[in-house]
Amino acid sequence: MRNFLIIIVLIFAFSCKENKNETKAEITSQEVVKPEVKLYTFNGGTVMVNNLELFSQDTTYQGQTKEFADPFYVISHPKGNLMWDAGLPESLIAMDEPYTDPSGAFTVSRKDSVVNQLKRIGMVPTDIDFIALSHTHFDHSGHANVLKEATWLVQQSEYDFITSEETQKNNADIYNAIKDLTKTKPLTGDYDVFGDGTVVIKSMPGHTPGHQVLYLDLPESGPLLLTGDLYHLYENRTHRRVPIFNYDVEETLNSMSSFEALAKENNAKVYMQHSKEDFNKMPKAPEYLK
Repeated sequence: MRNFLIIIVLIFAFSCKENKNETKAEITSQEVVKPEVKLYTFNGGTVMVNNLELFSQDTTYQGQTKEFADPFYVISHPKGNLMWDAGLPESLIAMDEPYTDPSGAFTVSRKDSVVNQLKRIGMVPTDIDFIALSHTHFDHSGHANVLKEATWLVQQSEYDFITSEETQKNNADIYNAIKDLTKTKPLTGDYDVFGDGTVVIKSMPGHTPGHQVLYLDLPESGPLLLTGDLYHLYENRTHRRVPIFNYDVEETLNSMSSFEALAKENNAKVYMQHSKEDFNKMPKAPEYLK
């Protein structure tokens, strides 16, 4: 009888161990299944930089010009849709010729509206649950007011800057570009948009007080980073060059260090938003990166 009981105990223990292993395997299997996140890339216009010297603290780019892309993106997640950045002002669409600013530094153009471009993926502005701008410069906030039903995910420091009396008085155009975004969620650092690590806003101040970049972990392409205006040029990333119009040089350099550590830690692909080369690599809506 004693031997029989020992056998029963061993069988029971082995069975429990097997069940535990199966449960662990099931949990592990569930953990590696990523949600179906899609990254759609759209054309928010073109920026011709007539004075590239503005993009360094020294005279490295003196006498040079360069054409910048100006994309915006929609990230489709099972829990909702996020628009990242908003291109150039839509008022440019009706212009017969590209517009050059009074300083002569930039010549800008835009050919299509956000409403028309969203149609390519079967969406309308009210399908966008969240809008996040890397920052509030005019070439990133162009059609933001069209998404007034969306929740604006904005760093508190950026919100305070763009809504300040000083900005409204001295640079009303950039304030007016976001004034209809009344549904706001102020952020004070990094923010996991959907709570699963696949779409994360990363605070990277310096270009503006509340500049931010976007980290994505796509099911097939894997981790990638959209730079906002932390970097405009490959050379600026390599040599840590900072534009002369950045809000804070030291903060920018600190953000560059944080960005590179993040990219290395996650083995993330980096896409510079203003780089035509990087823009051309991306599938364009209705195609998407997944």
